[in-house]
Amino acid sequence: MAEPNVLDLNRLRRGCAHCSLQQLCLPAGIGADELQRLDDIVRRRRPVTAGDRLFRIGDPLTAVYVARDGAFKTVTITEEGEEQVLGFHLPGELIGLDALAADQHRCEAIALTTANVCEVPFDQLSSVAAQVPGLQQQLLRVIGQSVGRDQDHMAVLQRRQAGERIAAFLHGLSERFRHLGQSGTQFRLPMSREDIARYLGLALETVSRGFTRLQEDGVIAVTGRRVEILDMAELNRLAHAPETDEPRRRGRA
Repeated sequence: MAEPNVLDLNRLRRGCAHCSLQQLCLPAGIGADELQRLDDIVRRRRPVTAGDRLFRIGDPLTAVYVARDGAFKTVTITEEGEEQVLGFHLPGELIGLDALAADQHRCEAIALTTANVCEVPFDQLSSVAAQVPGLQQQLLRVIGQSVGRDQDHMAVLQRRQAGERIAAFLHGLSERFRHLGQSGTQFRLPMSREDIARYLGLALETVSRGFTRLQEDGVIAVTGRRVEILDMAELNRLAHAPETDEPRRRGRA
């Protein structure tokens, strides 16, 4: 007869293979009992369909979420009633941290694709983290990564050249996919061109022209939403180029 209290670490690693909870618990040196306590509070495999909302503006903070697969965008609504995209969330990234300061959400999270999410009740997560220092440190680390992405986004919006904003966006996505153990040079964009335009503060036509120019210059290859980065060095240069740098036009006089 199997021992009822034995923790199945292999099952947990399979379940959290591409999940922020892996960053929170598995590398943190947490013992089996503590890891089991964390695993017990996670509500796994909540299915959502494209267009579903995890929370709305003004909703109280009750949980944080992790997309096991699929992707989400966080948005706010301007005074003119237009949607402004604040961020995109890939599999394994925490969603809902916007409510930490005021205990209520300042944006809403919308599924870009069919997805499965883990829902983690925040009060229980806080209680477990307070008793497990390793978990608390890892949780702060993940929150810091989210803040860092927000700061990177603000830096992108300060760039005047549309091409540099688009290059920085693609370079950042590449790094995030790579961090999740996926290909950083070939990936499918879960968001539309219109979403990208609203995120980067550009017109839709400008984003379309920017993708076309990067493809003509041999930096990327685009088929629908499939993107292949052909010249990572050049994409990196464009993403981080000083404002005075002129873009390199390939194969042209």
